[in-house]
Amino acid sequence: MGAKVVHVSPHDARKLLHAGWVDSMEPYQAFLDAFVAQSQAILKGNLVGIYLHGSAAMGCFHPQTSDIDLLIVVKAALADDVKRRYLDMVTELEKQAPPRGIELSVVRESVCSPFIYPTPFELHYSIAHRAAYQADPAEYIRRMQGTDRDLAAHFMMVRHRGKELPAVFAEVSTQAYLDSIWRDVAQAREGIAREPVYFTLNLCRVLAFQEERLLLSKQEGGAWGLKAIGDPMSQQLITSALQEYQGGPPMPRNSAAAAGFAQSMLERIQRP
Repeated sequence: MGAKVVHVSPHDARKLLHAGWVDSMEPYQAFLDAFVAQSQAILKGNLVGIYLHGSAAMGCFHPQTSDIDLLIVVKAALADDVKRRYLDMVTELEKQAPPRGIELSVVRESVCSPFIYPTPFELHYSIAHRAAYQADPAEYIRRMQGTDRDLAAHFMMVRHRGKELPAVFAEVSTQAYLDSIWRDVAQAREGIAREPVYFTLNLCRVLAFQEERLLLSKQEGGAWGLKAIGDPMSQQLITSALQEYQGGPPMPRNSAAAAGFAQSMLERIQRP
């Protein structure tokens, strides 16, 4: 299934819903409509577009285990007071989002084309940052600036997994994309005990790109791993990770087996 990439211009908020929308996202259409409308109200003519990516755009959104991933592109830098109003809106509206909330990055159009790596961002937010923002908004806004290598992977998916190719994003080099996804799993041997589903499926999709140049979701990466990784222990781990990711029973926590899987996958992936 092709990904759904959403470009919402300041004049057309209704493009959030079109062919390819997965049924599991239907309950959140009102949330997305409100997000677009309130983004327009705050950012006004500075807003270039809003782009949906991640599981919600690739047909594998699961309400209990997925967040909603958004890229917001603007023309010019945001003043601190605008950032404050925007994050106040996000944290209030997030009450209507799925349990894992939303993850968003605000970037300037000038870093999207030509693509800059590492990629500067204007603002970033996820549910993991909610407490820090609410405790001290001014300090959060002061600290939340810099570059984010993860954006290379997000931009790549927007360009290559979408039915509509947004002209605002230039091509991402294979070198930048590989570096981005490698950094996401580089600490998998230590991290897989804490986040077994995340690292199990991400290791699979990183290997799928390195070996076959496939751009896959976590769910698709797991399905690929079941075919490409032959040993029974790995297949059992991947199957359990897929089941939990899709809303099934929790993945058995076997730290030794998980660490061994991560080590073998990292050796096979090799650092780019």
